[in-house]
Amino acid sequence: MSAQAARTPRLAATAGRTVRRTRPAPPPKPLKRDEKGVPIPHVNIIVRDTHRCRLADHYFHTLQDDLMYMTYVHEPTARKPPRPVRLAYDPNDPYTKHRYNPPLGGNRWPKQPPPPSAPENIVQLERIQIHTMIKNATSSRVNLLGPIMALRAISAANEKAGGQHTAEGVELVKGRKNLQGWVRPGIPVGVKVDLKGPQMYDFLSVLVEFVLPRLRDFQGVVMEGPSNRLDKMSSASGVVSFGLPPAALGLFPQIEVNFDAYPQTFGMHIHCITNAKGVGAQNRARALLSGFQIPFARS
Repeated sequence: MSAQAARTPRLAATAGRTVRRTRPAPPPKPLKRDEKGVPIPHVNIIVRDTHRCRLADHYFHTLQDDLMYMTYVHEPTARKPPRPVRLAYDPNDPYTKHRYNPPLGGNRWPKQPPPPSAPENIVQLERIQIHTMIKNATSSRVNLLGPIMALRAISAANEKAGGQHTAEGVELVKGRKNLQGWVRPGIPVGVKVDLKGPQMYDFLSVLVEFVLPRLRDFQGVVMEGPSNRLDKMSSASGVVSFGLPPAALGLFPQIEVNFDAYPQTFGMHIHCITNAKGVGAQNRARALLSGFQIPFARS
Protein backbone atom coordinates (compact mmCIF):
# COMPACT_ATOMS: atom_id res chain seq x y z
CA MET A 1 0.00 0.00 0.00
CA SER A 2 2.89 2.39 0.69
CA ALA A 3 4.40 1.85 -2.80
CA GLN A 4 1.00 2.41 -4.46
CA ALA A 5 0.46 5.60 -2.48
CA ALA A 6 3.90 6.88 -3.51
CA ARG A 7 3.17 6.18 -7.23
CA THR A 8 -0.19 7.98 -7.29
CA PRO A 9 1.11 11.62 -7.06
CA ARG A 10 3.59 10.93 -9.88
CA LEU A 11 0.84 9.71 -12.21
CA ALA A 12 -1.29 12.69 -11.29
CA ALA A 13 1.59 15.03 -12.04
CA THR A 14 2.14 13.61 -15.53
CA ALA A 15 -1.58 13.52 -16.39
CA GLY A 16 -1.71 17.25 -17.14
CA ARG A 17 1.00 17.31 -19.80
CA THR A 18 1.62 15.30 -22.97
CA VAL A 19 3.85 12.32 -22.54
CA ARG A 20 4.96 12.04 -26.23
CA ARG A 21 5.93 14.98 -28.33
CA THR A 22 3.72 15.32 -31.44
CA ARG A 23 4.92 16.25 -34.91
CA PRO A 24 3.12 18.59 -37.26
CA ALA A 25 1.13 16.93 -40.07
CA PRO A 26 3.03 16.75 -43.37
CA PRO A 27 1.78 19.00 -46.14
CA PRO A 28 -0.54 17.21 -48.61
CA LYS A 29 1.02 16.09 -51.85
CA PRO A 30 -0.37 17.64 -55.02
CA LEU A 31 -2.64 15.35 -57.02
CA LYS A 32 -1.56 14.05 -60.39
CA ARG A 33 -3.30 15.40 -63.46
CA ASP A 34 -4.36 13.67 -66.65
CA GLU A 35 -3.80 14.84 -70.22
CA LYS A 36 -6.76 17.24 -69.93
CA GLY A 37 -5.45 18.86 -66.74
CA VAL A 38 -8.10 17.34 -64.48
CA PRO A 39 -6.75 16.20 -61.06
CA ILE A 40 -6.76 12.45 -60.50
CA PRO A 41 -7.91 11.44 -56.98
CA HIS A 42 -5.73 9.03 -55.02
CA VAL A 43 -8.67 6.66 -54.49
CA ASN A 44 -11.02 5.02 -56.96
CA ILE A 45 -14.28 6.97 -56.84
CA ILE A 46 -17.40 5.23 -58.16
CA VAL A 47 -20.73 7.05 -58.08
CA ARG A 48 -23.61 4.74 -57.17
CA ASP A 49 -27.34 5.25 -57.49
CA THR A 50 -28.79 7.29 -54.65
CA HIS A 51 -32.40 6.18 -55.16
CA ARG A 52 -34.54 3.82 -57.17
CA CYS A 53 -35.86 5.11 -60.48
CA ARG A 54 -39.61 5.60 -60.53
CA LEU A 55 -40.19 3.74 -63.80
CA ALA A 56 -37.90 0.91 -62.75
CA ASP A 57 -39.86 0.57 -59.52
CA HIS A 58 -43.09 0.63 -61.55
CA TYR A 59 -41.82 -2.21 -63.75
CA PHE A 60 -40.63 -4.52 -60.98
CA HIS A 61 -43.69 -4.01 -58.75
CA THR A 62 -46.61 -3.60 -61.18
CA LEU A 63 -45.83 -3.99 -64.84
CA GLN A 64 -43.88 -7.23 -64.58
CA ASP A 65 -46.85 -9.10 -63.10
CA ASP A 66 -49.23 -7.62 -65.68
CA LEU A 67 -46.98 -8.69 -68.55
CA MET A 68 -46.81 -12.20 -67.15
CA TYR A 69 -50.61 -12.34 -67.16
CA MET A 70 -51.03 -10.75 -70.63
CA THR A 71 -48.39 -12.78 -72.48
CA TYR A 72 -48.87 -16.11 -70.69
CA VAL A 73 -49.25 -19.15 -72.95
CA HIS A 74 -50.19 -22.39 -71.22
CA GLU A 75 -48.27 -25.47 -72.31
CA PRO A 76 -49.65 -28.62 -70.67
CA THR A 77 -46.86 -30.86 -71.96
CA ALA A 78 -43.16 -30.42 -72.45
CA ARG A 79 -41.95 -29.09 -75.76
CA LYS A 80 -40.61 -31.41 -78.38
CA PRO A 81 -36.87 -31.21 -78.97
CA PRO A 82 -35.96 -29.04 -81.95
CA ARG A 83 -35.32 -30.72 -85.24
CA PRO A 84 -31.65 -31.10 -86.15
CA VAL A 85 -30.41 -28.60 -88.69
CA ARG A 86 -29.89 -30.13 -92.10
CA LEU A 87 -26.95 -28.65 -93.96
CA ALA A 88 -26.60 -28.36 -97.72
CA TYR A 89 -23.39 -30.39 -97.80
CA ASP A 90 -22.03 -33.21 -95.72
CA PRO A 91 -19.61 -31.70 -93.16
CA ASN A 92 -17.59 -34.92 -93.11
CA ASP A 93 -17.01 -34.86 -96.86
CA PRO A 94 -13.40 -33.70 -97.49
CA TYR A 95 -14.40 -32.14 -100.81
CA THR A 96 -16.95 -29.79 -99.17
CA LYS A 97 -15.30 -29.36 -95.76
CA HIS A 98 -14.22 -25.75 -96.26
CA ARG A 99 -17.18 -24.71 -98.43
CA TYR A 100 -19.91 -22.41 -97.20
CA ASN A 101 -22.49 -24.78 -95.79
CA PRO A 102 -25.87 -23.03 -95.30
CA PRO A 103 -28.82 -24.84 -93.69
CA LEU A 104 -31.60 -26.12 -95.89
CA GLY A 105 -34.81 -24.14 -95.89
CA GLY A 106 -33.19 -20.76 -95.36
CA ASN A 107 -32.88 -18.85 -92.12
CA ARG A 108 -35.10 -20.33 -89.41
CA TRP A 109 -34.43 -17.62 -86.85
CA PRO A 110 -37.72 -15.69 -87.36
CA LYS A 111 -39.73 -18.90 -87.02
CA GLN A 112 -38.28 -20.01 -83.70
CA PRO A 113 -40.90 -20.37 -80.95
CA PRO A 114 -40.77 -17.95 -78.05
CA PRO A 115 -39.33 -19.11 -74.73
CA PRO A 116 -41.82 -20.76 -72.35
CA SER A 117 -43.87 -18.52 -70.10
CA ALA A 118 -41.92 -18.24 -66.88
CA PRO A 119 -40.98 -15.45 -64.45
CA GLU A 120 -37.40 -15.39 -65.75
CA ASN A 121 -38.59 -15.00 -69.37
CA ILE A 122 -40.75 -11.90 -68.92
CA VAL A 123 -39.93 -9.23 -71.47
CA GLN A 124 -37.67 -6.52 -70.09
CA LEU A 125 -36.18 -3.34 -71.50
CA GLU A 126 -32.40 -3.74 -71.91
CA ARG A 127 -31.27 -0.46 -73.46
CA ILE A 128 -32.38 2.53 -75.50
CA GLN A 129 -30.35 3.85 -78.40
CA ILE A 130 -30.76 7.42 -79.67
CA HIS A 131 -29.43 7.98 -83.16
CA THR A 132 -29.38 11.00 -85.43
CA MET A 133 -27.79 11.73 -88.80
CA ILE A 134 -26.53 15.15 -89.89
CA LYS A 135 -26.17 15.69 -93.63
CA ASN A 136 -23.96 18.76 -93.20
CA ALA A 137 -21.40 16.67 -91.30
CA THR A 138 -19.93 15.39 -94.56
CA SER A 139 -18.80 18.88 -95.49
CA SER A 140 -17.63 19.99 -92.03
CA ARG A 141 -17.27 18.08 -88.79
CA VAL A 142 -18.04 21.23 -86.84
CA ASN A 143 -21.73 20.63 -87.60
CA LEU A 144 -21.64 17.65 -85.23
CA LEU A 145 -20.89 19.76 -82.16
CA GLY A 146 -24.52 20.81 -81.75
CA PRO A 147 -25.94 17.26 -81.88
CA ILE A 148 -23.23 16.01 -79.51
CA MET A 149 -24.09 18.71 -76.97
CA ALA A 150 -27.81 18.08 -77.36
CA LEU A 151 -27.55 14.31 -76.87
CA ARG A 152 -25.32 14.82 -73.85
CA ALA A 153 -27.90 17.15 -72.32
CA ILE A 154 -30.82 14.83 -73.12
CA SER A 155 -29.22 11.55 -72.03
CA ALA A 156 -26.84 12.82 -69.30
CA ALA A 157 -24.36 10.22 -70.58
CA ASN A 158 -20.62 10.88 -70.73
CA GLU A 159 -17.67 8.64 -71.37
CA LYS A 160 -16.68 6.76 -68.19
CA ALA A 161 -19.04 8.93 -66.16
CA GLY A 162 -19.25 8.20 -62.44
CA GLY A 163 -16.17 6.01 -62.58
CA GLN A 164 -17.99 3.40 -64.65
CA HIS A 165 -15.56 2.12 -67.28
CA THR A 166 -18.39 0.64 -69.35
CA ALA A 167 -20.07 4.02 -69.89
CA GLU A 168 -19.45 4.89 -73.54
CA GLY A 169 -21.23 8.24 -73.74
CA VAL A 170 -22.04 9.92 -77.05
CA GLU A 171 -20.32 8.18 -79.96
CA LEU A 172 -19.69 9.19 -83.56
CA VAL A 173 -21.33 7.22 -86.36
CA LYS A 174 -18.98 6.80 -89.31
CA GLY A 175 -19.73 5.73 -92.84
CA ARG A 176 -18.95 2.17 -93.89
CA LYS A 177 -19.50 2.25 -97.65
CA ASN A 178 -19.00 4.70 -100.47
CA LEU A 179 -22.40 6.03 -101.59
CA GLN A 180 -21.99 7.93 -104.87
CA GLY A 181 -19.25 10.12 -103.48
CA TRP A 182 -21.51 11.47 -100.73
CA VAL A 183 -20.52 9.18 -97.86
CA ARG A 184 -17.05 7.72 -97.69
CA PRO A 185 -15.78 5.05 -95.29
CA GLY A 186 -14.55 6.54 -92.03
CA ILE A 187 -16.31 9.91 -92.44
CA PRO A 188 -18.49 10.92 -89.42
CA VAL A 189 -22.10 11.28 -90.52
CA GLY A 190 -24.00 11.28 -87.20
CA VAL A 191 -23.98 10.59 -83.48
CA LYS A 192 -25.57 8.01 -81.21
CA VAL A 193 -25.79 7.17 -77.54
CA ASP A 194 -26.76 3.98 -75.70
CA LEU A 195 -28.66 4.29 -72.42
CA LYS A 196 -28.80 1.57 -69.80
CA GLY A 197 -30.00 1.32 -66.23
CA PRO A 198 -31.36 4.41 -64.46
CA GLN A 199 -30.41 6.75 -67.31
CA MET A 200 -32.60 4.69 -69.64
CA TYR A 201 -35.64 4.95 -67.37
CA ASP A 202 -35.05 8.66 -66.73
CA PHE A 203 -34.96 9.40 -70.46
CA LEU A 204 -38.11 7.33 -70.99
CA SER A 205 -39.98 9.20 -68.27
CA VAL A 206 -39.01 12.58 -69.75
CA LEU A 207 -40.04 11.39 -73.21
CA VAL A 208 -43.45 10.17 -72.04
CA GLU A 209 -44.32 13.02 -69.67
CA PHE A 210 -42.90 16.11 -71.42
CA VAL A 211 -42.19 15.44 -75.10
CA LEU A 212 -44.88 13.19 -76.56
CA PRO A 213 -47.92 14.93 -74.97
CA ARG A 214 -46.80 18.31 -76.36
CA LEU A 215 -45.80 17.05 -79.80
CA ARG A 216 -48.17 18.38 -82.42
CA ASP A 217 -50.01 15.93 -84.71
CA PHE A 218 -48.62 12.90 -82.91
CA GLN A 219 -51.20 10.13 -82.76
CA GLY A 220 -48.83 7.43 -81.56
CA VAL A 221 -46.09 5.13 -82.76
CA VAL A 222 -47.24 3.63 -86.05
CA MET A 223 -47.54 -0.14 -85.92
CA GLU A 224 -48.35 -2.72 -88.57
CA GLY A 225 -51.84 -3.88 -89.34
CA PRO A 226 -53.39 -7.09 -87.95
CA SER A 227 -53.05 -8.85 -91.32
CA ASN A 228 -49.23 -8.97 -91.14
CA ARG A 229 -47.55 -12.23 -90.26
CA LEU A 230 -45.84 -12.69 -86.91
CA ASP A 231 -42.97 -14.81 -88.24
CA LYS A 232 -41.40 -12.08 -90.35
CA MET A 233 -37.84 -10.98 -89.77
CA SER A 234 -38.91 -7.67 -88.21
CA SER A 235 -41.67 -9.19 -86.08
CA ALA A 236 -39.37 -11.76 -84.49
CA SER A 237 -36.99 -9.16 -83.05
CA GLY A 238 -37.83 -7.47 -79.78
CA VAL A 239 -36.87 -4.00 -81.02
CA VAL A 240 -39.37 -1.14 -81.33
CA SER A 241 -38.12 1.84 -83.33
CA PHE A 242 -39.75 5.18 -84.02
CA GLY A 243 -38.64 8.63 -85.06
CA LEU A 244 -39.15 12.13 -83.71
CA PRO A 245 -39.26 15.30 -85.85
CA PRO A 246 -36.88 18.24 -85.30
CA ALA A 247 -39.62 20.08 -83.39
CA ALA A 248 -39.42 17.46 -80.61
CA LEU A 249 -35.89 18.50 -79.68
CA GLY A 250 -37.04 21.79 -78.18
CA LEU A 251 -39.62 20.02 -76.00
CA PHE A 252 -37.03 18.32 -73.81
CA PRO A 253 -36.63 20.29 -70.55
CA GLN A 254 -32.83 20.11 -70.80
CA ILE A 255 -32.96 21.82 -74.21
CA GLU A 256 -35.92 24.11 -73.57
CA VAL A 257 -34.24 25.88 -70.65
CA ASN A 258 -31.34 26.95 -72.91
CA PHE A 259 -32.77 26.65 -76.41
CA ASP A 260 -30.68 29.50 -77.84
CA ALA A 261 -27.50 27.47 -77.32
CA TYR A 262 -28.65 25.03 -80.02
CA PRO A 263 -29.11 27.01 -83.24
CA GLN A 264 -29.84 23.94 -85.37
CA THR A 265 -32.57 21.43 -84.55
CA PHE A 266 -32.58 17.89 -85.85
CA GLY A 267 -34.72 14.79 -85.71
CA MET A 268 -33.75 11.53 -84.08
CA HIS A 269 -34.48 7.83 -84.12
CA ILE A 270 -35.16 6.00 -80.87
CA HIS A 271 -34.64 2.23 -80.68
CA CYS A 272 -36.08 0.44 -77.64
CA ILE A 273 -34.25 -2.89 -77.39
CA THR A 274 -35.77 -5.65 -75.24
CA ASN A 275 -34.89 -9.26 -74.50
CA ALA A 276 -37.93 -10.61 -76.37
CA LYS A 277 -37.20 -13.12 -79.13
CA GLY A 278 -39.03 -15.67 -81.20
CA VAL A 279 -42.38 -15.48 -82.97
CA GLY A 280 -44.39 -12.43 -81.86
CA ALA A 281 -41.46 -10.84 -80.02
CA GLN A 282 -42.25 -7.36 -81.29
CA ASN A 283 -45.82 -7.56 -80.00
CA ARG A 284 -44.52 -8.43 -76.54
CA ALA A 285 -42.10 -5.50 -76.75
CA ARG A 286 -44.99 -3.20 -77.66
CA ALA A 287 -46.95 -4.46 -74.67
CA LEU A 288 -44.00 -3.55 -72.47
CA LEU A 289 -43.70 -0.03 -73.90
CA SER A 290 -47.44 0.53 -73.69
CA GLY A 291 -47.12 -0.14 -69.97
CA PHE A 292 -44.71 2.81 -69.88
CA GLN A 293 -47.47 4.98 -71.49
CA ILE A 294 -46.04 5.06 -75.01
CA PRO A 295 -49.05 5.24 -77.38
CA PHE A 296 -49.36 3.05 -80.48
CA ALA A 297 -51.58 3.57 -83.52
CA ARG A 298 -52.54 1.38 -86.47
CA SER A 299 -51.24 2.36 -89.90
